[in-house]
Amino acid sequence: MTTTTLAALVPLLPFLGAVAGLLLGRTAPGYVRPLAVLPPLAALALAVLVAVRQSGDAAVDAVTELTPTGSIPVELALHIDGFAALVAVLVALVATCVQIYSTGYLRDDPRYPSYAALVSLFTAAMLLVVYSGDLIVLLVGWEVMGICSYFLVGHYWETPEARAASIKAFLVTKLGDVPFLIGLFALATDAGSFRITTILDTVAHGGLDHPTLTALLLLAGVAGKSAQFPLHTWLPDAMAGPTPVSALIHAATMVAAGVYFVARLLPVFEASHAAMAVLAVMAAVTMLGSGLAALAQDDIKRVLAYSTIGQLGYMTGALAVGDRGAAVFHLLAHGAFKALLFLAAGAVIHAAGTNSLAAMSRMGSLRARVPDAFWTMTVALLALAAIPPFSGFFSKESVLGAAEHVVTGHTEHAPAAAGWTVIVAGLLTALLTAAYAARLWLLAFNGRGAPAPDHGRRPRSMTAVLWVLAVPSLALGGLAYGTLPDWFDGVSLAPTLTTSVVGTGFALVGALVTYGAWRHLTAVAARVPLGAVAAHPDGDAATVEAEAIASHAPAYGSVAAAPDPADPGRLLLGPLHRHAAVGFHLDALYGALFVRPVQSAARLVRFLDREVVDTYVQGAAALPRLLGTAVRRAQSGNVQTYVSALLAGTVVLAVTVLLVASGG
Repeated sequence: MTTTTLAALVPLLPFLGAVAGLLLGRTAPGYVRPLAVLPPLAALALAVLVAVRQSGDAAVDAVTELTPTGSIPVELALHIDGFAALVAVLVALVATCVQIYSTGYLRDDPRYPSYAALVSLFTAAMLLVVYSGDLIVLLVGWEVMGICSYFLVGHYWETPEARAASIKAFLVTKLGDVPFLIGLFALATDAGSFRITTILDTVAHGGLDHPTLTALLLLAGVAGKSAQFPLHTWLPDAMAGPTPVSALIHAATMVAAGVYFVARLLPVFEASHAAMAVLAVMAAVTMLGSGLAALAQDDIKRVLAYSTIGQLGYMTGALAVGDRGAAVFHLLAHGAFKALLFLAAGAVIHAAGTNSLAAMSRMGSLRARVPDAFWTMTVALLALAAIPPFSGFFSKESVLGAAEHVVTGHTEHAPAAAGWTVIVAGLLTALLTAAYAARLWLLAFNGRGAPAPDHGRRPRSMTAVLWVLAVPSLALGGLAYGTLPDWFDGVSLAPTLTTSVVGTGFALVGALVTYGAWRHLTAVAARVPLGAVAAHPDGDAATVEAEAIASHAPAYGSVAAAPDPADPGRLLLGPLHRHAAVGFHLDALYGALFVRPVQSAARLVRFLDREVVDTYVQGAAALPRLLGTAVRRAQSGNVQTYVSALLAGTVVLAVTVLLVASGG
């Protein structure tokens, strides 16, 4: 079987699994779990085989024209280079782990069949984006992911928080997709093709007429999909969905699509220094803002959500300095440890049983209760904080090293200002990342909340997946010294001495300062009694989470419980804490600038429709009705009435004639 045939089967198998799951979900529920797990598992095996055959060598291309469409054809094309081969393995691995984990996490959920089918469809769409060699086919996968995220984030649709989060995710990403679509058409018009290879060849020969405008239009869609400033606000609210969905969205699909798109079409953006500068500023603001916001969150999943936004900022920062190898390397490492963080968080939520979903301020010491989650989450947090020798250290340092090369003039792919912007923001974000990672670890596993009733052992399907993902979180970074650069344009990914020392120093300072603040506050608060923590008395993890979302008032993300007095985030942020906790009021700003004007315009349109347009319509109907009533009364069928009317008319006519004659 050829490589292209195997590659075509990789997205096709999860798609067929999704279709079969939807068809058999009600009639044959016993097949639902095998149909959920086996197709992505088979796709993973095929993706690994495709990667082995590709081996980082020349890209594998295959194309067939779907149908004649005029001057610019739409083609079913595959373009598999080293980037595509490895990202597909990541997507299939995380999707398989999520499906296996979900068999235990949502074992009693009545909507599990539709959930599993949507996860498979989500996976197929992302794999289509990864392997696609045609922008229109890529756009199909891009948009299918958007609708899948809408349904999966709104899985607990009974709760207003989940409904609002799903609508917000859909609308914000669509806001970016409109200019993105225009940018795709502009790109194809200049190149005369939607084929990615043709477009890159056109860029290499200076064939783009408006490179800056086209790149900025495309960046709008990337900002929405990959949750970058200013279109990042949907991602923290998307935590209202089931925790395995969060792992899938944050680690391998949806948000990874935007970064991967820019990496694949990086020469398009490099054709405009202005676009690269905008990308660098967007990455810097995203990194710093999300780091501060994560340090102020009480919900463990929202901490991880803001963490994802910041780590995606690292990836876009690497792209802003022209190093797509560093960006995709961090994408791979982040996908492993972020999936592990979310799935471990699901076990923590189940063990804590907090009514406020995952409020760290209400968690007791969970280390002994969930040892699997404790140890694997510790590994993932160390990788997130970029502590050597964990994978996050190597991938983050490759980003900082790429920025250093721009600053020192070793590459001309980006302006020096972009390099300085990325490296300064990256170092400060390293400090913030280590700080909120340490805070999460301290509050979740050493907090002062009252212990919740033990719900028993987590299913093996949940705990086994954690250890599987712990392996790449620990060992993936070593590939930076091995064969990985051969897959990524041959550029070295090994950390440089300067950024390694400085970046690790910043991370250690952030972690140690946070630990010191926690120890100080713990000593001060030791004499403060902490109220009892209401806990879910029984049920599986998904039940705990669903009921927790339902009880979360007034809005998802608000702190329903009294904050832990030993929370170091409040001490470290000081007066900035209340602003960071609500995402620096961006939602309120967007509400004032966009939501309220649109609502006011809608009310005006409704008023005009009801009071003006309807008045004219009703008036136009009233006049014929009145005329009809008058005519109906005249046609009574009474002969005497007709004779009387005739005589009266004759008299009136005679009098009129006499008056006219006398006047003449």
